[in-house]
Amino acid sequence: MRNNSKSIWAGVLLSLIVLGQSNNVVAAPIVVEGAVPNEASKQAILLKMQSIYGADQVVDKIQVRPVSAPNGWSDTVSRVITPDLKKISQGQLRVRGTQVELTGKMTDPSQIQPTTSTFQSLVQQPYRLTAQLSVNQVEQKIIDDALKNRIIEFESGSAILTDAGNKILDEMVVALTKVGAKKVKIIGHTDSSGDANKNTVLSQERAMAVQNYLVSKSIAVDRLSTAGKGSSQPVADNSTVEGRKKNRRIEFEVL
Repeated sequence: MRNNSKSIWAGVLLSLIVLGQSNNVVAAPIVVEGAVPNEASKQAILLKMQSIYGADQVVDKIQVRPVSAPNGWSDTVSRVITPDLKKISQGQLRVRGTQVELTGKMTDPSQIQPTTSTFQSLVQQPYRLTAQLSVNQVEQKIIDDALKNRIIEFESGSAILTDAGNKILDEMVVALTKVGAKKVKIIGHTDSSGDANKNTVLSQERAMAVQNYLVSKSIAVDRLSTAGKGSSQPVADNSTVEGRKKNRRIEFEVL
């Protein structure tokens, strides 16, 4: 079977949200989601993740479904789940069919090529690896330290900032001034409640509201861009109140 839009391949996505974090950032759970062909594959992936990050840090979103899996698929996924993933932050490991994609940021630029080579050695034909690792700049740390893992709050179901949200953004203005002319992407996220398409629109509107507030505080508009991810990149379990609160968030990515 060819890997095309009509094929339903086994696939798994590991969201490496804040691995390799600074001491001031609280580690978020590792979300594992996707569709696998059988329970044995699911358990093999979960056990490998839990052995690296701990059972309490792994959020299971894997579904067992009648999907096509190339030969050795489960073994390949397990093979690329290694402690080297902990060097990567703000990233994802995605395996769909025979395609393996690794993205994210690393603190030490000298480790990018060795880490890429390590994962290339783990992926054997007919599987193919695409890796896009970049440097987690000093400027990103300044922004992350200013946010302090806090949630920029909005009024329920809207893109209207609360007073508490405005106060955090006032601190972000100071941080954005410190990073000079660096461009920054403002990324909105929601929890999984309600319609997925409406959540994507709302997350974009909230990112725009943050941009507009920062511009009103004299941050140049040409330094800022926005994106709305809806509920597609959770950092916590959407089945709990606390998890949904963590997922309703704004992130700042230094470009």
